[in-house]
Amino acid sequence: MLLKITKTEKLNGEITIPASKSHTIRAVIIAALAEGCSTLENPLFSEDTRAAIHACESLGAKIRQQDRTLIIDGFGRSPHQPETVLDMHNSGTSTNLVMGLLAGLGMTAGITGDASLQTRPVKSLAIALNSLGCTVTFEKNNGCPPLTLSGKLTGGKVTVDAAKSSQYVSSLLLACPLAEKDTEILVQNPTELPYIEMTVNWLKAQNIRYERDGYNYFKIFGNQKFSPFQKTIPADWSSAAFPLGAAAVTGSDVLVKGLDLDDVQGDKAIVEYLTDMGADIRVEQNGIRIRGSELEGKTLDINATPDALPVLSVIGCLARDETRLVNVAQARVKETDRIRVMAKELQKMGAHIEELADGLIIKKSRLRAAALNGHHDHRVVMALSIAGMKTGGETVIDTAEAVSVTYPDYINTMSQLGAKFTLIKEVN
Repeated sequence: MLLKITKTEKLNGEITIPASKSHTIRAVIIAALAEGCSTLENPLFSEDTRAAIHACESLGAKIRQQDRTLIIDGFGRSPHQPETVLDMHNSGTSTNLVMGLLAGLGMTAGITGDASLQTRPVKSLAIALNSLGCTVTFEKNNGCPPLTLSGKLTGGKVTVDAAKSSQYVSSLLLACPLAEKDTEILVQNPTELPYIEMTVNWLKAQNIRYERDGYNYFKIFGNQKFSPFQKTIPADWSSAAFPLGAAAVTGSDVLVKGLDLDDVQGDKAIVEYLTDMGADIRVEQNGIRIRGSELEGKTLDINATPDALPVLSVIGCLARDETRLVNVAQARVKETDRIRVMAKELQKMGAHIEELADGLIIKKSRLRAAALNGHHDHRVVMALSIAGMKTGGETVIDTAEAVSVTYPDYINTMSQLGAKFTLIKEVN
């Protein structure tokens, strides 16, 4: 699909942000591991979360949807052997957490995904699982899916390098309670700390026994079980960054509903980033109101919020002076190398932008309309759509269908606020 964007002067109105992908996937996996019925209110229904749902169904969970609710009868300690290879499509989170799920249960299964997922490294997690009693083999011997996992976690002591993803740590935290023995996890180069904290909070809610020393050491006691639960899934701050960013750069007045500033999600830092750059953001009774104004470039350490890099790179182009996005090397191993991709596509629009090994240097730029490649990356497509709103001509972004990975209603939502978006079906 192609997304055509023409200049948008102002946005106005109110929107409700969809549920968190990260919370939804964790909730689905924990509910599947429980013996009994769990209820997830307002989960995210997207391509990424459906990958986790289908994997858990393949293992024997009974999952049904009623309106905006998921009802999950877990398999507990009695999973089924998957009959086919588990297809994670484009979901790195599902891939990593399901690898731990299989290891904790002692199942043998293959995992694959689309072309993008087959470039996403999981070798550090595989090394950790191998040292705990499992066997992970890669079809292409490159540390990326497709892969096959067999054997069961035994517990013990393990070191995991989390420089490329916090999901390796979260995978072990969710899997190790199922081991017979206790497990000590030594974490090297921890990144994306709020996502690790999110997983720890789920363990707390489940009364899983553990000890920790910051983010470098965890002890998970073995032979534990997960329990059924009922939970309303919080709205997704990662998705909220795009309408908030769009309102900021267009000087608009928008009310964003459904967000919880007390939730552990790291991407709520978008409020801090935008406020620091000059946007007026206030918490009201019904939501968070943003009023955009002229923005000023800043140096932002976004190690904890790598998903914010695409939208912040666009905002940097439209802010005064210079913006630096730093300490976010792991953004190179997401759905795409987002540092390289955002630099390349924004340069097509006339941006003054320079790659760093771990980020970007961006100077105020006069953006022009262009034909852009969305690189099948949902966050790249959404970020570039905001850049297109600030040009005088017609910008076209391909692979726009990628937004369905986390924000299926993004184009309709932004159009309701006044964005001049048109979705076009490509003719072969």
